[in-house]
Amino acid sequence: MRHFDTNLNGLRDSITAMASLAEEMIDRSIQAMNVPDPDIANQVRELDRRMDAWELQLDHFCIELLALQAPAAVDLRFVASSLKIVPELERIGDHCCNIARRGTLVHPPVLLDGSLERLGQETRSMVSRAMNAFVTKDAALARAVILADDSVDELYAGIYRELIRLMKADPGCIDRAGHLILVIKNWERIADQATNIAEEVLYILEAQSAKHPYLQGKGPAPGEGRS
Repeated sequence: MRHFDTNLNGLRDSITAMASLAEEMIDRSIQAMNVPDPDIANQVRELDRRMDAWELQLDHFCIELLALQAPAAVDLRFVASSLKIVPELERIGDHCCNIARRGTLVHPPVLLDGSLERLGQETRSMVSRAMNAFVTKDAALARAVILADDSVDELYAGIYRELIRLMKADPGCIDRAGHLILVIKNWERIADQATNIAEEVLYILEAQSAKHPYLQGKGPAPGEGRS
């Protein structure tokens, strides 16, 4: 095997390890919403330090590959997209920190219908499937992740409306509901990061950008097509 191929495999394995760390942070963030334990937030922060270290290491590694190996075609797309996937994973870690540190501020629970847990789990599923698409080179799975973002957005919007209704009905829950609004926004942003990763997977596999499809005549522009 060429030395360059070995480096590419090492890069793929490192990104996969970083993604596993991100999924662990998501799991602990979900736990933080269910168990008012400040130690969970501390654990997430410690994991985030490892995520930041991964980002610096892999950024440097990708730049070295581009500068010293001059990859072509699919290998170039892989390294270039890796430079975009790594910061997406790092941002997922940041959002998990934002969620976990509010774990002790949202109890007793305001929402009792399981929607908050569902939002966290659906978001986690998007991250997991996006990285599975990356590892297995599965374009269909990447497309499924992109489509799943709409359902997460709808769930987010429904929870947001319910929190606003609860705050109007019961001023005593305003603080807790306000923190939950920030929590669900962070979940929604993690889903966006998963979508961005899936789009990079499609670029690696098909050499075509999946971003901003309306510019390619494949969908409505932002703000259009929805009531």
